[in-house]
Parts: sequence; structure tokens; C-alpha cells
Amino acid sequence: MSDSVPLHAFRTVPRTGVIFVTAEATRRGYRPGDPEWCNLGQGQPETGDLPGAPSRVHSVTVDMADQEYAPVAGLWEVREAIAGLYNRLYRRGMSSQYSAENVCLSGGGRAALTRAAASLGSVNLGHFLPDYTAYEELLDVFKAFTAIPILLEGERGYAFTHDDLRREIQGRGLSALLFSNPCNPTGKLVQGEELARWVGVARELECSLLIDEFYSHYIWTGRPGVLPVESAARYVEDVNRDPVILFDGLTKNWRYPGWRMTWTVGPKQVIDTVASAGSFLDGGGSRPLQRAAIPLLQEDAVVAETRAIHHTFREKRDRFHSRLERLGIRTDRAPDGTFYVWGNLSGLPAPLNDGMAFFRAALEHQVITVPGEFFDVNPGKRRARASRFRNYVRLSFGPSWETLDKALLRLESLVLKHTPGAMP
Repeated sequence: MSDSVPLHAFRTVPRTGVIFVTAEATRRGYRPGDPEWCNLGQGQPETGDLPGAPSRVHSVTVDMADQEYAPVAGLWEVREAIAGLYNRLYRRGMSSQYSAENVCLSGGGRAALTRAAASLGSVNLGHFLPDYTAYEELLDVFKAFTAIPILLEGERGYAFTHDDLRREIQGRGLSALLFSNPCNPTGKLVQGEELARWVGVARELECSLLIDEFYSHYIWTGRPGVLPVESAARYVEDVNRDPVILFDGLTKNWRYPGWRMTWTVGPKQVIDTVASAGSFLDGGGSRPLQRAAIPLLQEDAVVAETRAIHHTFREKRDRFHSRLERLGIRTDRAPDGTFYVWGNLSGLPAPLNDGMAFFRAALEHQVITVPGEFFDVNPGKRRARASRFRNYVRLSFGPSWETLDKALLRLESLVLKHTPGAMP
């Protein structure tokens, strides 16, 4: 039997944007770590040493007890460490404090989100357009809830206020809202008093906020001297009553994506439910890596790592964004957070003004990007018309500046090649 013959018991599962572009690049000779390639499609930050950051972990000790399964919700002492970190960063002086019972560990961000999605009932779940590409299949595979798209407009800088939130909850009957903050791919951040108002509306109208905070330490709009982090945990009144569920992990904010160690923080009842879902979905995370993470969760280490990230990535963000603008790749708003630029290609000459065409042309120059259409979250492909974001591309400044500079030079050559009358 040919390998290409489908087995009728299985459906075709779509690839996320990053997996799609990586597979296409691999067909053209790309291999991870190849210095000849510039991966601006990557969803991870550079993972090496940064000036001012704590030393990177190079080895992990495995105790005899670590040969056993970890509890599905994670090791108790690690859950305590995470709860304590949230209390120190966001809840000093507040009467309601997170405890280990408010934390559930999992083996990766998608595992945490999948557990939550599997735990939802027959409700209307809102999600924004554009947003994280992996939400699409997640919102389609579980049939209990109904996914309701909410379009954000680039012309308004992807603004969405607490009044808009109230209107959507009441008008569409939302019982939950899933979103990334800051947003992957646009970099839009809801923060401060406005984020507090969102939490207030959710509390009042009993709408659960499922907030992907994996980029919450990549904030570019903070005040000097203030630690550049943001979390809705800061605005929760009662940790066991407010309908706020947070997702984070070592993947981005600690720059350890390969550890696949993430967590969910929320009311104890929700944590019990997502842990139950984990018992049949994935069985739990790595016991040795959970234990090894405890020193990384100490406040001094987190503060040092975050400040180092801000110093290095803020400079990359400013230089990368400026060079792209000069190339004619515009942004509807400069990114408030994340390590992505959501590039509007409309001003480039054809065919580069189309995200998929831009991606394929850039591949010929050994540069990987992610077409914007992957962020038009469309569960089940029920919307048949062309993507609203086909003129966009997501470009990552997660790699080193050396890689970014090489990529920009190649993109400059690509745009020049397609610009009529331009000097060679």
C-alpha cells in the first residue's frame, strides 16, 4: 500500500502556522540551527545567555523518586512556588492569595489550553480575530461549546474596551472569552486600569476570561523603573470566585521552550476540573523538570531574567520594527508586547503584498515568515471567504540580532527586486 493512501478512520488535521511554514522550509533544505537560514517564523525566543540574566540551566538532576509519574496537577511544592510568585509579583497586601490549590501544571502551553477547552460546558466562547494560530483546531475539536469570533479592526489599532467586552458578553451570550495578552500576533496589550475593568466586567457578568499570558514579560510600554510584567492576577479580588483563568509557563517568559513546563492559575474549582481533564488527555508533565524549575521561580531570578529580556528584546524590537517600516512593511500599531511584528504588506509591490506569496518568495532567500491568514482563527473552516488577513505576515524578532540583520538584508533585496524602477 502506498504511504499516500489515506486510512478512512482518520481525518486530515490542519497544521498550525509555524508547523506549516517550517515543513515548507524543510522541503527546501532548512534544518534547525542552520546558519544559512533566518527563521523569522519561530515562536520561541533566543534561549542562550543574555546580559544580566541568571545563568542558564545546563543539566538536570534526576532523583530516584523522579522515575515515577508526577501527579496530574503537578508536584505540590512547584505549585506552591508558582502561587507564591504570583502573590509576590501581583498581589502584595491583598487579602485573597493564591495557593497551590490554585495552580495546575501541564506539559506545554497547548496541553494547558486543551485541558481548559475540554473542561468547558455547552456555552458560547468568544475569541478574537486575529489571534494565536493554534486556537483554530483547539476551538474545533471539542464540540461542547460554540466558538464565537470577534473581529478587531487594524484601523482602530485592534482596540477593544471594557464597554466593548460588556456589549459582546450581553449581545452574544458569552460565558467565556479566550485571548492572548499581549496578543500573538499583533502585540496589542490590555493593561492597567483597562485590564482591571475587563476583570470587573467578567466578575459582574459571570463570564470566564481564559487569558494566555505567555508573553506577559515581553512588555514594551511600561514605566521606567517598574518591572515590565503584566497579569490579570493583579486585578482579581477573590482568587476562588473571580472567573479569571491564566496560562503561562517557562516557554517564553523564562526562555526554556524545550522544557514544555507550563501552568494554569485560577479558582480552585477550575483547577480541579482541568486536572481531571488532564488525567485522560495527557497524564501530566515531566517530574524531573518540574522539580528543577523551583529555583527558576524564585522572585530574584524572575526579576533578573525579566529585566534582561526587556533590555535585549526592547532594543531588537525598536530596530527590527524601524527597518521593516523603511522596507514598506507597515504596522497598524507598534507592538506593545510579544516578540512579533504584525506586518501589513499592502504597500509592497505585487506579489509581495500577499502574505502567502511573500512567504514563498522569502523562502527562496532562506527567510521563514508566517502568512497572516493563519491567524484568522476559523474553527472548522466554516467561513469560506478569503481571509481578512491575507495581506499580513507575522515576523518574529525572537532570534538573535545577527540573524535578524541577515534576514532584513535579504528582505530588502527581495523588495528591491520587485520594485519597478528601483536601482539594482
